[in-house]
Amino acid sequence: MKQRIVLLIILAVFMIGLLAGSVLSQPKVKFEQPVLITSAGQSADVTIAGMLFKRAGVQAKAIALAKTSDLDGVKTLVVVAGFSSKGLGAAGISREQELARVKSLLAAVQEKKLKVVMLHIGGKARRGNQSDDFNKMAAEASSYLLVVKQGDEDQFFSKIAAEKKISIDLVDKIADAVQPVGNAFAK
Repeated sequence: MKQRIVLLIILAVFMIGLLAGSVLSQPKVKFEQPVLITSAGQSADVTIAGMLFKRAGVQAKAIALAKTSDLDGVKTLVVVAGFSSKGLGAAGISREQELARVKSLLAAVQEKKLKVVMLHIGGKARRGNQSDDFNKMAAEASSYLLVVKQGDEDQFFSKIAAEKKISIDLVDKIADAVQPVGNAFAK
């Protein structure tokens, strides 16, 4: 009986490893510059993303409330997903207005055939009922997800990546995102 349980545990670990490996070993998509970084949920993480891109040597401008007209000349849109009620208040918009803005922007990106990268660097604080609408919308529109592991403890992003066949990198902390950003935009 104990041998069967041990065998089942080993099999389960092996299957989880295969699933994780299939998500993480997907071919990486390369992205072009210039880059527009925007928020989906108006968290301060968009400012941090701008600093990550600068440290990685990637030409990018950050516009938290980017509109479709801001896409002119852009090759890649980076969406920093995560809801912040303070951020929405500071921007003077409602959650519904922000959802509509992000939907409109993603529709324009699809029409222009631009690539989308989603960053989720806010961890657990940028998850939950208020955030996950933004997270899901941004993730499903993307070709690549870069996520701080703490924000994916429930496999929310990993499951989307597996289901939609989207490349994903999980990093331990925000500072660890610099190298994957540099690699994704390497010439």
